Amino acid sequence: MTVSALTRPGERDRLVNKFGEIDWIFCLTITLIACAGAVMLFSIAGSSWKPWAAAHLARYALFFAIMIVLSLIDLRVWFALAYPIYGVGFMLLIAVMVVGHHALGAQRWLQAGPITIQPSEIMKIGLVLALARFYHGLSGKSAQLSWWLLVPALLIVAPVALVAKQPDLGTAILMLLTGAIVVILAGLSWRLIAVGLLGVAALAPPVIMFGLHGYQKQRLTTFLDPQADPSGAGYHNLQSAIAIGSGGLLGKGYGLGSQSQLNFLPEKQTDFIFATLAEEFGFVGCASILVLYAAVIFMALRTAYLSHSHFGRLAAAGVTATFALYVLINGSMVMGLAPVVGVPMPLLSYGGTVMLTVMVGFGLVMAVRVHRYSEVTSGKGSLL
Repeated sequence: MTVSALTRPGERDRLVNKFGEIDWIFCLTITLIACAGAVMLFSIAGSSWKPWAAAHLARYALFFAIMIVLSLIDLRVWFALAYPIYGVGFMLLIAVMVVGHHALGAQRWLQAGPITIQPSEIMKIGLVLALARFYHGLSGKSAQLSWWLLVPALLIVAPVALVAKQPDLGTAILMLLTGAIVVILAGLSWRLIAVGLLGVAALAPPVIMFGLHGYQKQRLTTFLDPQADPSGAGYHNLQSAIAIGSGGLLGKGYGLGSQSQLNFLPEKQTDFIFATLAEEFGFVGCASILVLYAAVIFMALRTAYLSHSHFGRLAAAGVTATFALYVLINGSMVMGLAPVVGVPMPLLSYGGTVMLTVMVGFGLVMAVRVHRYSEVTSGKGSLL
């Protein structure tokens, strides 16, 4: 917004009113989670701000500012950009397959000088926006069994296939589940949902046998029996279980977690930071963080419910579903209830790319709240 715009009559008042519509309790809650992450990163680095804790807080402060700016963008702008964002994300995913940067046995990144981006993170937001725009204003019958169902199916399956090819099974599963949730919320009948679940159950065995890489199959078998390879594929699962179990009710104390401090726990600052939390603060500490996550999910869903626009409802609900799936998949993985798929705990784990995706998504959720009375159109009249 320019200085001249702010001098127009009533513009400052409108801007102040928009700031007042932001859910500051929501902002405080996600800030508490991010600060808890910094506290844990400080501990596992040996009571040092480097290399993780200071960077974690600095990133959060920057992304928080971006979230606030995005929350002030009119919902009609988000609506207009839905398909372009999806299209850019999809083209970048194709570019990854051609000229992507290789690291850790995967090809998931694009690199331009010092800048490295992971297009799958852009697609997480783009997929939600594209599905929300597609279903905006459609009647309930359009979400039932018809050729219309092929459009959202293609919107979901195409990027998921590209991400799985990288390979990034965790992100592919997360995107697939998010897309399915948005379609269900758009009005898919329970009969079709049941048929879909049966189809997934029927396709799962051949996909696992012929569609997964060798190490991915090993992760599944290790999940079922970690003791079969305790020093190899089962190492992550067993060390995480030891860390969680040794924490007990109240934990060993801040900075006293042997699994993390002595580097027995792998990826302690990213995928397994929740296990570090369990070891140092026990069941009480884990429950406290999960309560904060539940509060964030509840407030975001309430924002979706209050929106007067179908696009706003589906967009906010889709972003919330992505966030909730992050928490569910990581928590299950750390506790040995799901295979290790490399999904971090949002805002708690170290990592800028996932944090940026989460905060941009929350910017969209806040935009839905701030502009919940906005009239969203497609150029053919109101679609409210």
